[in-house]
Amino acid sequence: MNIYVSHSSWNTTSDSLQDLFSQYGEVTSANIINDRETGRSRGFGFVEMPNEEEGQKAIDELNETEFEGKTINVNVARPR
Repeated sequence: MNIYVSHSSWNTTSDSLQDLFSQYGEVTSANIINDRETGRSRGFGFVEMPNEEEGQKAIDELNETEFEGKTINVNVARPR
């Protein structure tokens, strides 16, 4: 399951995102999207979890919770 995480702190890293989601199950990847020119976080990222049930539980429990000082939104990622 591909999960979209938005409104994250500028200081959130891929590692901290992976640590957060690994509390709910196996995480195959976690990536914070950075600005190409500045290298700074753009405030969103993606987490890939192979188990649908664990992914849905993470979405249900983490959506609209505080993480690193910001209230994050967590949803199923939609294709581009």
